[in-house]
Amino acid sequence: MKKTACYIHIPFCDHKCIYCDFYSIITTDNVQTFLQSLKKEINNYADEFSSGRELISIYFGGGTPSLMKPNYISDIIKTVKTHFNVLPNAEITLETNPGTVTLEKLIKFREAGINRVSIGIQSFNNNELNFLTRIHNSETAIETVYNAKKAGFENISLDLIFNLPGQTKEKWIANLEKAVQLPVKHISAYSLILERGTILNKMVLDGKVNLQDDDFDADLYQTTIDYLNENGFYQYEVSNFVKPGYECVHNNAYWNYTDYISFGTSAHSFINKKRWWNFSSLKMYIAAIEKTGKAVAGSEIITDDKEIDEYVMLAMRGSGLNVAEFNNRFGKSWLEKKYPYLELLKNRNYVLINDEKISLTSSGYAVCDEILKDLL
Repeated sequence: MKKTACYIHIPFCDHKCIYCDFYSIITTDNVQTFLQSLKKEINNYADEFSSGRELISIYFGGGTPSLMKPNYISDIIKTVKTHFNVLPNAEITLETNPGTVTLEKLIKFREAGINRVSIGIQSFNNNELNFLTRIHNSETAIETVYNAKKAGFENISLDLIFNLPGQTKEKWIANLEKAVQLPVKHISAYSLILERGTILNKMVLDGKVNLQDDDFDADLYQTTIDYLNENGFYQYEVSNFVKPGYECVHNNAYWNYTDYISFGTSAHSFINKKRWWNFSSLKMYIAAIEKTGKAVAGSEIITDDKEIDEYVMLAMRGSGLNVAEFNNRFGKSWLEKKYPYLELLKNRNYVLINDEKISLTSSGYAVCDEILKDLL
């Protein structure tokens, strides 16, 4: 059986944050129509891809999936399980925003089949939350984590953003201090990225917001690595830190170049060296599903050279490149050509090399993009 991950995009939000470039819409129109289209899409792809595969994870992203009613999410999970072979212990994650869930709702999400929640906190500083235009405050964020624990969730993750305009190192460390004190097993820490088309991008272009420089960003990132490592969270990917045994199965599927199938607006799939993606527009998605049962906006076939590049990039951003697996998949010549550069990186304490694995050190993670640019 071929292991496969599953992603489901729920586009609905009650508010569009200034930094977000994920496809989302602030409306409740078509919520039920989308559900019917989603179930039709799942059913349609099952005929083609369910045989010989087992789903190791289901991940609900968005948008704000936790805005939906628990029976809405339950209906989708049941549909996936009806048409695909889902492992009994499959990781099923719901992205969850504080301010959209109560203790009772979290209990019902768990009863619906969710066994992991990823809580989009972003900051415990109320001024920073106001800048990011989040709908919650620090108190609600903390309460949501504890409610998730009370609801029976053992596998709890939270997201934080660093290098916000005006953020000092002291303010960022205070965020990390609060995070490690909470009953969470996984922390994702991302640098604020300026994405085209976002409200934040326009604010920067208009001179209303000034971003901090790359050197300060790198300093905060190294501080993040050091602090979380010292507090029991080891780094297993560029932006992700975890207590041993709670690595995100879905994340690792991407980093290990595992096949994944995705449903919903703007969702991307990758199976058998082919990648395709759905329409982002909800109306176009629904219309396409109604007409053909699929909503593919574009696709590409991965060439042999591109496959190596993507495999190496993902592995090095994750927990490292397994030498035996790589050689078995691509042959030995590529790595042999790269070893002089890899040895140079090793001497500079950017990578660790042994017979089994090539992986980045914490210093290497800090300059990961530059390393991959030279390596590839």
